[in-house]
Amino acid sequence: MAAQLILSLSILVTLHELGHFLAARAFGIRVEKFYLFFDAWGFKFFSFTKGETEYGIGWLPLGGYVKISGMIDESMDKEQMALPPQPYEFRSKPAWQRLIVMVAGVSMNVILGIAVYSFTLLNYKESYLPNSEVKEIYAYQMGKEIGLQDGDKIVAINGKPFERFDDLLTSRVMFGAVLTVERNGQTFETNVPDNAYRSFYKSGGMNFIGLGDLVYVVADADKKENAYKAGIRTHDTIIAVEGEKILSSGFLGEKVSALKGKMVTLEVKRNTQVSEIKVPVNFQGMIGIRHSTIPLIKEKYEEKKYTLKSALKFGTSDAFESLVANAKGLRKVFTGEEKATESIQGPIGIATLFTGHWNWERFWFITGLLSMVLAFMNILPIPALDGGHVIFLIIEAVTQRKFSDKFMERSQVVGMVILLSLMVFAIGNDIWKHVIN
Repeated sequence: MAAQLILSLSILVTLHELGHFLAARAFGIRVEKFYLFFDAWGFKFFSFTKGETEYGIGWLPLGGYVKISGMIDESMDKEQMALPPQPYEFRSKPAWQRLIVMVAGVSMNVILGIAVYSFTLLNYKESYLPNSEVKEIYAYQMGKEIGLQDGDKIVAINGKPFERFDDLLTSRVMFGAVLTVERNGQTFETNVPDNAYRSFYKSGGMNFIGLGDLVYVVADADKKENAYKAGIRTHDTIIAVEGEKILSSGFLGEKVSALKGKMVTLEVKRNTQVSEIKVPVNFQGMIGIRHSTIPLIKEKYEEKKYTLKSALKFGTSDAFESLVANAKGLRKVFTGEEKATESIQGPIGIATLFTGHWNWERFWFITGLLSMVLAFMNILPIPALDGGHVIFLIIEAVTQRKFSDKFMERSQVVGMVILLSLMVFAIGNDIWKHVIN
């Protein structure tokens, strides 16, 4: 987890700072340092100088930076700012050029996020299930609570038709949406509440809706668990539970979880033979089997292959959806709808997003997500962040009045105090959650 986090941050930070570096150099602004991670108190792993720039890797893996001549930043280089402005310095350039330099880092993260999301779809997902192929859904508990029923067909999200069935299982819907539903030849709308994400993500995405008319094929029966001991084997097809026909691949899990500590009666088909098997359900609501819907989906439905064009289209949509979800989540923290202790994660919490073994698909997905998160966080209007500089530059461009160096220095200090406080809170929160868990 640590290695994957460090590699991911290295990619994200390097490209973010490269955006600032390239934009600065394009306008003839001198860049004195380009560092991956911080060389706090002068400590660093190594460095070298090429041209006017010192390149290196610091020891503190909490970000990175480029030191741009004539710019008030985290280096707080007051000696340089006390000298007369030089033509190659940041402060000597017009506001529009300085604005481009400041947004270049965030822009690189957005571009990287889109590229990674698109690459993941094209290389790992490869295909998707068109919503037009799905004739009916199976409604789990949360789906039924908002008015959905087995056999419904969802045709639009917020009044707009959508192409991928899986779009129903994203933050686009879980943070609140209006679904257009077809039932028995009639169309109506139902609302997904803006706090649906709580129940959805807590259940692992298994309590909203699923594909209707899919059987349950056992992909793995653990020899140590109750199902195997009762006689269920890999490749068996479970066709009924407690006398009820299985209507969806998730139907079994829903029924079994309601029988914790009891016996469940399953109707099982093996080759052409059908038998009834009773299985004890443990107190976690499980019997020790795992299924995969992918082969069944491929057999029943005609999936659509991602092309470079469609992967880029959907990758862009997914990337910006993650950015919007972060904005909505932050708003909920500030309004008190969500606890900061449960919503904010530091390096330890982020590391746990990666799996305990090296999984490239998961690595790239999390890297794409973090790239959009980094873009969003950096554009927040907090002094010391890119967004703070952008706000000051926009005000300067509109008023034609430049902020004094003293004001910018004080703003930088305030911003750094805010950021360091947030970092201490996030890391402390990570450690506390790790201790109590």
